[in-house]
Amino acid sequence: MDVITERIPNRKAKEIYDRICRQATVSKTDLLEQSGMTVSTLTRLLEELTSQGLILESGFGASTGGRRPILYEKNTAYAYIFGLEISRTFSKLVLVDLGMKKLDSHSWAMTGEMTPDALIRLIAEEANRMLEQHHIPKASLLGIGIGAVGPVDRQSGVILEPAYFQAKGWKHVEICRLLTEALGIPALLDNGANTAILGESWHQRTQSFKHLLYIHAGVGLRSSMVSEGKLIYGAVDMEGSVGQMIIQTDGVAHRNASGNYGALESYASLYAIEKAARSSLKKGRSTILSHSVDDPDKLTYQHVLDALRKNDPLVVEIITEAATYFGIGLANLLNILHPEKVILGGPLIAGGELFFQTATQVAIRKTYYYPAYQVVFSRGQLGEEALAIGAAVMVMNQLVRL
Repeated sequence: MDVITERIPNRKAKEIYDRICRQATVSKTDLLEQSGMTVSTLTRLLEELTSQGLILESGFGASTGGRRPILYEKNTAYAYIFGLEISRTFSKLVLVDLGMKKLDSHSWAMTGEMTPDALIRLIAEEANRMLEQHHIPKASLLGIGIGAVGPVDRQSGVILEPAYFQAKGWKHVEICRLLTEALGIPALLDNGANTAILGESWHQRTQSFKHLLYIHAGVGLRSSMVSEGKLIYGAVDMEGSVGQMIIQTDGVAHRNASGNYGALESYASLYAIEKAARSSLKKGRSTILSHSVDDPDKLTYQHVLDALRKNDPLVVEIITEAATYFGIGLANLLNILHPEKVILGGPLIAGGELFFQTATQVAIRKTYYYPAYQVVFSRGQLGEEALAIGAAVMVMNQLVRL
């Protein structure tokens, strides 16, 4: 099996390749200044990377009085990567080149029939279709990255015991081994919040933000953070712990017996919104939701979204309340972590302006040191594909890993 980290065996070559990757194009002169290497060493490394097909000469830069400098850029066609998101509501496979340009994608609803075996079989079929359609030989694949609902064991490539999957079997799934066997390529795993922020961080690599916080709001709440371009890891996989933040000590019981009373995700999640809407229907509140389902217990978030688009007063009230609680939790994180930029993603954020605007406004009002401390809020630039593309970035990063 191809070991990705060994494709560039020289540590200094990895450094130069990484510098080129972080810039659209860069001259040999700039690389000399940035790296502090001698001309002979840099020339040799550039020749090695060019002969391997990892970088390309892309013309000449502007002259500063002498010969025009040669410009270098990453060869995005050197290899291709699959990125896979495994979430509770849907899973998505993307095929990208080394420039993270999406060539193809496919999604599956995570229904009660979508067991690990069923999903892996569909992934293998779809991956082979993508390669055939885009005329990409399997030898040109670098690997597959997986961003999954946590908790996960990154080292052993195992999805541990995630909650709330509809299908059975999602406990202690050796997802990396299974996908490597199915596809014949290396597989890497991390939790989805980490891969999402990796994708967004890479996409914004030319900007000056050093400390990024990402929160995914959906069935549960998931978070991750990048500082100085590196993911922050705790002693255990802590992806879902933000949802257990206590915002009301004598609050409602968590749907999971091991969860905290008054936990944030009991007030701001798909589950919380569905629960509030169902309760209102049972109470006989006036709402167009009453025309959506015969049984209040069958009401889903999609019904709520449809009513929100029609400005149903009850739904606006429910979403505003959930977003307010989310904003309080977000303010707590800002007061502790002080990120420069916060990227919000997931179904609750994608559902419309109301949740995003309400949550961020509440967070700003409750953030200490405001306005001296300024934070930028964003939905991110990769949208709902952040997790899958970030999983591909994770594989690409192995090229420069020592």
